[in-house]
Amino acid sequence: MPGFELFGLEEKQEVADVMDNGFTFRYNFDHVRNDRWKTREMEALLCKKMSAKHAHLVSSGTAALQTAMAAAGIGAGDEVIVPPFTFVASIEAVFMAGAVPVFAEIDHTLCLSAASIEAVITPKTKAINLVHMCGSMAKMDEIISVCNKHNLLILEDACQAIGGSYRGQALGTIGDVGCYSFDSVKTITCGEGGAVITNNDAIYKHAHMFSDHGHDHVGSDRGAEDHPMMGLNFRISEMNSALGLAQLRKLDNIIDIQRKNKKIIKDAMAEIPEITFRDIPDPAGDSAGFLTFFMPSEARTVEINNKLAEHGVDGCFYWYINKWHYLKNWQHIKQLKSSAALPITLIEDKPDYTQVLVPQSDAIMSCTISMLIKLSWTEDEITQRIENIKRAFA
Repeated sequence: MPGFELFGLEEKQEVADVMDNGFTFRYNFDHVRNDRWKTREMEALLCKKMSAKHAHLVSSGTAALQTAMAAAGIGAGDEVIVPPFTFVASIEAVFMAGAVPVFAEIDHTLCLSAASIEAVITPKTKAINLVHMCGSMAKMDEIISVCNKHNLLILEDACQAIGGSYRGQALGTIGDVGCYSFDSVKTITCGEGGAVITNNDAIYKHAHMFSDHGHDHVGSDRGAEDHPMMGLNFRISEMNSALGLAQLRKLDNIIDIQRKNKKIIKDAMAEIPEITFRDIPDPAGDSAGFLTFFMPSEARTVEINNKLAEHGVDGCFYWYINKWHYLKNWQHIKQLKSSAALPITLIEDKPDYTQVLVPQSDAIMSCTISMLIKLSWTEDEITQRIENIKRAFA
């Protein structure tokens, strides 16, 4: 991770094919595109690789989240249970859907825990946004049991976890609807892009309409299409899909490289007594984009994070102070700051996000460091990296 490390001739050829023979709009214009349909081709390959019935490409992972919620019927006043550790888009998309984020705790998987989900369910709870952070999964069996018990939708935010699986089933395909991100620094990239993936026919039908102003996409004349519903413009272009198509063909190789590199470093770090590692419910399904470890205290975590940087160990993230990935630092979320009034401001009993407390998550995240696993490392660079890590702990 990220996929751009393996950019090569394949990506150039797919993009050039659109430039030389095709058309950049994903729909229609059959007479000028010479049967080039990169978005359709990538969607079909995504379905095949993930063993899913439907995939729909959109312009970003955030667009995928918002499309998935609208397609699944999550909207005004619905409560959606969310984690405090995620990329902030996971929360913003809930607000933009007119729904109400309700924060629950994570466990040592770095994902929502089943017990914390059950603790915050109310009669208004419609769904959970289950985020598979840093390439690995939540305790899916426990969470599915809680959601089935309370009839909750599961939206799987697998934007950081494409290529991962749980007991042989691709992350993103286990719940009612899933999302992937293909931005510039993801496991595979379209430059900018995302996908909604589902086995539910109705959710897919709503997703492809919602993401294109409600077009039903029936026939080959765009001007003659009906509009059964309102929607927005989250379309992806053929240029982005061409890039992503070449990258998707490399996904299996990318995951293999990540797993190999991660194992070498993790095995070496396991010799350091004070380190413990993230709980991964299905190690065989880890996409291995990150190596996450815990220190015994917040003070020691801060010290080691600084020492790793001093010794040239780049790509390490102390999420607890990160402004994009942890609730503690989201002042705009806590204060509902926006350029215009959000739908949630019309709700009389809306949560006071300045008072949200997640002590279990704070205790975990204050002692957590994640290390990005790169695809381009040579054997010598990995050896040197391990030596630098050990120096940081000396």
